[in-house]
Amino acid sequence: MEAVRSPAQVAAGIADCGVVAVVRTESAEDALGAVRAVLAGGVRAVEITFTVPGAEHIIARLHGELGGDLLLGAGTVTTREQAQAALAAGAEFLVSPALDPELVSWTLAQGRPFYPGVFTPSEILAARQLGVEVFKIFPASRLGPAYLRDLQGPFPGIKLMPTGGIDAANAADYLKAGAFALGVGGKLVDRAAIRAGDWEALTRTARELMAVVAQARAG
Repeated sequence: MEAVRSPAQVAAGIADCGVVAVVRTESAEDALGAVRAVLAGGVRAVEITFTVPGAEHIIARLHGELGGDLLLGAGTVTTREQAQAALAAGAEFLVSPALDPELVSWTLAQGRPFYPGVFTPSEILAARQLGVEVFKIFPASRLGPAYLRDLQGPFPGIKLMPTGGIDAANAADYLKAGAFALGVGGKLVDRAAIRAGDWEALTRTARELMAVVAQARAG
């Protein structure tokens, strides 16, 4: 039986990759194609959002086909039923656009990591008191990289994963501001390219983004 990565190992893997691809597509086949494309470009961490039809089935299929190569998560998790389905399908981490204390507590009690969407210092403090270790700053585009620096004053060492409006043009700014990793959706998993079946475009974008991440961390 395949060993289940611990929450610390999942977080370390995401930090090492530096990017979590937020996969939000109109069909299961599009989601599968998008994941394979960004993986070919070097993005190993993905979250299949529950806005995708049959999200748990996609997660199960990816877990079976690419589980060893992927850090596989579920996104837009807002209910206990979704969380249960995602974990049963093989998701290693859960992500939400908001902070639901009951849902966070339930997931952590299963021994699995939950990365809630937070924005204010009060939300961060509430999430940390529940045991959260990685915090999705959403929507990050509202205040930009400088806000990450501000948050690290009262919360030194905090693991922040800004999400929303991030691409190769501004990724370095977020990393230099102290981002733990970047959540990247439509700028990476481009719907127009998906509709056109242009998987190589997604792979090129992933490679470009990962090159920016590597350069920002090196410099």
